[in-house]
Amino acid sequence: MSSTHDHGHAHPQDPHGHDHPMPAHGRAFGIGILLNIGFVIIEAWYGWVTGSLALLADAAHNLSDVGGLLLAWAAFAAARLKPDERHTYGWRRGSILASFANAIILLVAMGSLGWEAIQRFADPSPISAVTVIVVAAIGVVVNAVTAWLFMAGSKSDLNIRGAFLHMAADALVSVGVVIAGLLYLWQGWLWIDPLASLVIAAVVVIGTWSLFRQSLHLLFDGVPEHINLAEVLSALQQVPGVASVHDLHVWAMSTAEQSLTAHLVATGERSNNDMLLAAQQVLRERFGIEHVTLQIEIESCAAACEPRTGSR
Repeated sequence: MSSTHDHGHAHPQDPHGHDHPMPAHGRAFGIGILLNIGFVIIEAWYGWVTGSLALLADAAHNLSDVGGLLLAWAAFAAARLKPDERHTYGWRRGSILASFANAIILLVAMGSLGWEAIQRFADPSPISAVTVIVVAAIGVVVNAVTAWLFMAGSKSDLNIRGAFLHMAADALVSVGVVIAGLLYLWQGWLWIDPLASLVIAAVVVIGTWSLFRQSLHLLFDGVPEHINLAEVLSALQQVPGVASVHDLHVWAMSTAEQSLTAHLVATGERSNNDMLLAAQQVLRERFGIEHVTLQIEIESCAAACEPRTGSR
């Protein structure tokens, strides 16, 4: 005997079920993209007028940031598309892909910045310090405001966190450029610009590595880091009417949603509906897992099932 229960989402067989709306970050993406496009235009113009290679290079870097924001926004929009007969889970996984791509873009950008800085140590060149300081200060404001727009959502959504880290990293880069410009005005050190670039690149890489590792983990259907599989198993086994649990699987449908499937072996002491409702409530309240599919089995059927990894 078996039964399935799912709360809050459609089964693959029913692609037209209801869904929970995602947090409305669309406006934040729109504002952030417009701000950064405007800053790229300003920075590229002053870089060309003053002949500052540093400003032109940073303008190109900020243009890649616009691309990163567009990628994250597209994934955010895709995740809101409803499931259909061809995509029964919708396009939620796009947010995980965007997080991974954002991490790759950041790591490549910082690698390029670090390589350029190393080369400049061998042949440092003068910079238009005042112009660089003013433009970089504008960059601090633009990137800090954009990062602030994503700060709240970064705690619960890996895709939003990727956008937040991207903008926070750029704000840090701009702060470093301002400091380097001030030190250049004070002491005239030609090597201060490449040194500041190396330090900034190292800090950004350290902060981005967690995003890269987590998004790669989720791409391969890993258990989300905030969920302890052993605790989920124990909680289900303590539901009244459950004798044992096997074939337990937990994975991320998106950067903000988790899914669970499991086989519950019933003792026969409670009705299936009561047991399913109790299990659903535990998973929702203790672990925040809304998309749940449970199969109920009698003990003789469960004995024939071969235990698999992540189950008992």
